[in-house]
Amino acid sequence: MENVQIEKKYNIWIWILSIAIPVVVAILFSVNLHDLGYNVKPLTFLPPIYATINGLTAVLLIWAVAAIKKGNKSLHEKLIKICIGCSLAFLAMYVAYHMTSIDIKYRGEGALRYIYFFILITHILLSIIIIPFVLVTFVRGISGAYQRHKKLARITYPMWLYVAVTGVIVYLMISPYYVH
Repeated sequence: MENVQIEKKYNIWIWILSIAIPVVVAILFSVNLHDLGYNVKPLTFLPPIYATINGLTAVLLIWAVAAIKKGNKSLHEKLIKICIGCSLAFLAMYVAYHMTSIDIKYRGEGALRYIYFFILITHILLSIIIIPFVLVTFVRGISGAYQRHKKLARITYPMWLYVAVTGVIVYLMISPYYVH
């Protein structure tokens, strides 16, 4: 019963973050410092870095699942914490890039254009949806509610992995259009 009390303690923060993060990102995404009169250098070096962080997150997620399947809870927990840190680092860099740089338009044509936008839209939607899943799954794990953690992790893991992998794919598909 104590696990449920610990979870309830964090629920309000989970929902606040699950709403605030996408709202703040959307607001900041629409703010361009150049348009506001600031003379800042575009952070054009960031996209390959944050794409790499997405790739690293995918690898670490796979490693974390392998660790728990081998019974290594300590390694699993450390890797998941690193994944959360990577996701936060990605988010900070992504927002910083978009606040200082011009929007890049995907100029691919034909079937690739439809594939790109399908991947991009599903990536964006799941990156919003995944926030409460990751947080609730994490809290269940650290509170010791392992059965409930495992049940939710079966949903959270493939979604989070999809977001991480498609982040790399989106970058690779749009990277030829970046202006350096």
